[in-house]
Amino acid sequence: MVKNLNSFVLPIINFMSKNILIVDDQNDVLDLLKEIFEMEGYNVTALPYTEDIIGSINKYQPDLVMLDFLLAGINGGELCHQLKSHAVFSHIPVIMLSGYPRVLESLGNYGADAFIAKPFDVNVLTETVRHWMEESAMHA
Repeated sequence: MVKNLNSFVLPIINFMSKNILIVDDQNDVLDLLKEIFEMEGYNVTALPYTEDIIGSINKYQPDLVMLDFLLAGINGGELCHQLKSHAVFSHIPVIMLSGYPRVLESLGNYGADAFIAKPFDVNVLTETVRHWMEESAMHA
């Protein structure tokens, strides 16, 4: 007979997958990122575009957001700024991706928590995501 059900339930909750929202208009990069992070055990929503980052956050409830800097229409930097300026969602870590790091450096980082240059090292990418997921969990 089980005396304390919580001792069995809590470990399961601790291993529940975290959610990542990725926005990148290059389908090959989007597919690669989705595959990498699903293999790492994350739930991944991959979008080629979002016009409304706050609406996407509400819909998909990510624990971390990855944004490509150069997107059609509004750029990823502006999406990041909108997210980081939002009273409810500003705590969500944002990782910016770009094949043009010098452009991003000259324009500022828009409040992103981290920046990864393309082409990226998969180990650096996964370690960066793991780090920000842990940071986010500690401040939740």
